[in-house]
Amino acid sequence: MSPSTAKARWAVGVAIVAAFAAVAFVWSRRPAPFALEPDADQNVVLVTIDTLRADALGSYGGRAATPNLDRLASNGARFTFAHAHAVVTLPSHTSILTGLLPYEHGMRDNSGYRVREGTETLATRLKPLGFATAAFVGGFPLTKRFGLTPGFDVYDDQIPEMRGDITFTMPERRADAVVSRAVDWIGKQEGKFFAWVHVFDPHLPYAPPDGFASTYTARPYDGEVAWTDHALGPLLERLTTAPRRTTVIVTSDHGESLGEHGEMTHGMFAYEATLRVPLIVATIDPRAASRAAGVVIDSPARHVDIAPTVLETIGATSDTDLSGSSLLDVIRDGRGDNRPTYFESMTYNLVRGWAPLRGVLAGRQKFIDQPIVELYDLSSDPREEQNVAPQEPERLRVMVNTLRSFNVAPPNRPAQESSEATAALRSLGYVSGTAPQRKVYTEADDLKNLVTIDRDLHRASELFQNGNVPDAIALFESVIERRSDTADAYISLAHAYWETARPDVAVATLERALTNGAPDRDVRIRLALYLSESGIDTARAIALLETMPPTDVEALNGLGVAYGGAKRYPDAVRAFSRVLALDPTNALALQNIASMMLRQALEGRDQGPKLREAETFARRAIDADPALAKAYTTLGVVLAETGRKPEAIDSWKTAVELDGREFDALYNLTVLLSEAGRIDDARTYARQFVATAPPALYQPAIEQLGAFIGR
Repeated sequence: MSPSTAKARWAVGVAIVAAFAAVAFVWSRRPAPFALEPDADQNVVLVTIDTLRADALGSYGGRAATPNLDRLASNGARFTFAHAHAVVTLPSHTSILTGLLPYEHGMRDNSGYRVREGTETLATRLKPLGFATAAFVGGFPLTKRFGLTPGFDVYDDQIPEMRGDITFTMPERRADAVVSRAVDWIGKQEGKFFAWVHVFDPHLPYAPPDGFASTYTARPYDGEVAWTDHALGPLLERLTTAPRRTTVIVTSDHGESLGEHGEMTHGMFAYEATLRVPLIVATIDPRAASRAAGVVIDSPARHVDIAPTVLETIGATSDTDLSGSSLLDVIRDGRGDNRPTYFESMTYNLVRGWAPLRGVLAGRQKFIDQPIVELYDLSSDPREEQNVAPQEPERLRVMVNTLRSFNVAPPNRPAQESSEATAALRSLGYVSGTAPQRKVYTEADDLKNLVTIDRDLHRASELFQNGNVPDAIALFESVIERRSDTADAYISLAHAYWETARPDVAVATLERALTNGAPDRDVRIRLALYLSESGIDTARAIALLETMPPTDVEALNGLGVAYGGAKRYPDAVRAFSRVLALDPTNALALQNIASMMLRQALEGRDQGPKLREAETFARRAIDADPALAKAYTTLGVVLAETGRKPEAIDSWKTAVELDGREFDALYNLTVLLSEAGRIDDARTYARQFVATAPPALYQPAIEQLGAFIGR
């Protein structure tokens, strides 16, 4: 219901979719070579720093000031040639925690996958051994919904959910907030513990806090790295006063391209900029009489080696089913075998149908399996600038056979994500969607030939967000002309038309996507939402969604919205209730049920009971997600309708504070504050509404409030 609806007094919306000091460790001065000694009575802390290139830390030759991690490395083992097995967050962390390769644990992308029930992780293995276990995560791709929670006594992922595709708030917590929670928990532990601390800050967007931002004006990524090191200081310092020693392992899930090979961030290629990761293993022992002398190890290490290293360090029984092997002997000897490393990048195959990327490292030789195969000698060509595959057929044959030895299974197709999960991943730069499986890929499907399309899609999105709509539309159209089956290009183009009050063109764009053979699941859902929200054809919107799988949460959400648009409120509530049956903590479904109840009450249907039900569901939504702005908007209308106007104003103010584009709350605040004689306050919210509300949905209200402020 929009502010322009004649029968409604209030707007009721439905959710659619600079050097800093290092920590003063307590060490004595007599050095001894670092080694890990197995000990069942010790703590283990795993620190994963999202999107951290190996060469970004000071100890690895980077330009960021990272004194805390550099000091840790100087007293432990620093691996110079460590690698991930995937270049996105969720699959990499699953390998770290399980000791399994991506095709073994099944997590092939951030979107559409859940860790299989019964999968053993470090948490499930250490908890039965008497360890208290806790995880503290800073980024959306590792929240509870993705299935890494088993074995953890505490899984702290308090990250606000996204509110749909027009919200640009990033779903992450700053490193200092994550560390603070971890330090508080550690301080309460009397026995041994395992803590996993994940910080997300180096990930795009690069926006270091004040002080670091000014120091690294020209290099904001380095500023994020320096800030992250600073934020980790209290955690490392706290371990110096723990009652027992702690083995600390620091790594990243993947790196960041920063423009190398044409990739601006990560997730597409698997060159060293994103595949090579830092790996530091150290011990913090407050009782030690002397500090250790750090060792630098050039032998290969892999993410799958971390879990078996932890297990041997605490004296646990080894598991021969793990793909990795312990690094204790490697650390003690200062070198190890040239163990081969498998890696992959599946996102663009799963989302867009482009060629899957698989590869293998053996020694310093690197093979990348794409339609245009690549072979690099990293010892002489560390930046991977000379593809020697055409000149080295024998070496290429050996590497092909090495890759085949891994028995790589093709990925299962991803399940469907909810609208808020899709929006959250999109806001972090991750593409999402579904593409059909193909058997044959040609050079036209090679990622190297498609990187410009991906870059142009990101650029077009930036242009649109910055207000340059004509150039954004032109660039989206250019992408479609070059690759007509790119579903997210149509979806983004349609969104640009929708946001600029051209709903008919938005609908036509999505119809064109279906005609041109773009993967249709995401296109159909968006088309149905636009048909319903615009009132162009609600009946067709319902027909498009009623045939979707009954377990597709986003389709069910869209179907409920469409039913609501047709005033089929009981059907809408049933659709949202099916969402809750699949995901009992889905705050958006709870909010949408509240909205359906409220709409019925405002239309005079069983008003008292419906208002009470609306309030109950709105408060349940807020309990499930205290940062869900739309629920505060709905609650505010209930409060206003039941004579609690000061509380209504507070609720709407909270909604706007959480999301400045919560347009219904802005409109309602203007109305109620104006009626209360608070004209200046009312005009403040009216100006914000007029400046930001999308005309496609709010044109009459924009004109009304524009007159109110004298525009």
